[in-house]
Amino acid sequence: MPGFPEVRPRRLRSTAAVRRLVAETTLEPRQLILPMFVREDITEPVPIKSMPGVVQHSRDSARKAVVEAASLGLGGVMLFGVPAVQDEVGSGAVDPNGILNVAIADAVSEVGDSLLVMSDLCIDEFTSHGHCGVLDADGRVDNDATLRIYAEMGVAQASAGAHVVGPSGMMDGQVGVVRSALDAAGFIDTVILAYAVKYASAFFGPFREAVGSSLQGDRKTYQQDNANARDAIREVDLDVAEGADIVMVKPALAYLDIIRQVRDHVNVPVAAYNISGEYAMVEAAAANGWINREAAILETLTSIRRAGADTILTYWAAEAVHLLR
Repeated sequence: MPGFPEVRPRRLRSTAAVRRLVAETTLEPRQLILPMFVREDITEPVPIKSMPGVVQHSRDSARKAVVEAASLGLGGVMLFGVPAVQDEVGSGAVDPNGILNVAIADAVSEVGDSLLVMSDLCIDEFTSHGHCGVLDADGRVDNDATLRIYAEMGVAQASAGAHVVGPSGMMDGQVGVVRSALDAAGFIDTVILAYAVKYASAFFGPFREAVGSSLQGDRKTYQQDNANARDAIREVDLDVAEGADIVMVKPALAYLDIIRQVRDHVNVPVAAYNISGEYAMVEAAAANGWINREAAILETLTSIRRAGADTILTYWAAEAVHLLR
């Protein structure tokens, strides 16, 4: 039929140049944050078997990785500590000479303010039982006793030089108590990136190897139920009211709808964590020749941005910059 169809959307897909011109979603180095694991008792990086291409860093290799992250123009690095010794109360988390705090100081000494040095604020890597809080006499996670440790941990990390602290344990009141402690200690400019929406997820599995977790059981009494969405908005509202500067949804891929709801609901920046299991699935499928690895990486990260995340924590951060170039 002459003149039909009158509307041809394919015109805007006809070449790479026109697709680039009309792309609605951007993926840029500044939007990516690289999570890093720094281990206390090693002198060379140790590969993480369930996360091909990711390592537990020594202090020296972590320094080099941080410098590279800065040179690539990444938004930041998120540091996790892997101590040689764990105990019931996670005392290594508040020790100024503990691995996470010295790794923060190492990173800041290398890059100054040219790259945001972020630190995970949780004690699960430091506890012998693997939970994100201390346990009471009945073996349950004691919310309020844990908050006291989080407050001390936040000040220790800021004292080490962290630009951003990330309370991630899903304890009620964690943002408020950390903000109060930071302000009282004079760290009024230290940013809080709140793990506001963190679900009890099967996709955390490889992370347990990465941090040497000894967790038995699960974290369902404090992390969110994956059947619930309204609960996520309630958690976000509480964290923003308590002083969160940025809120995060974790995991990302199984919760793209939550990212969108949070983005539409709040006026603060929204981050999302492209977690270990999501990373491992792509790497495993690519290793078997089932998918195009590089295309899948960029598609995955773009989908998280499209859902509404301003910032993405991803183990592909450094590689993604090279792919984008």
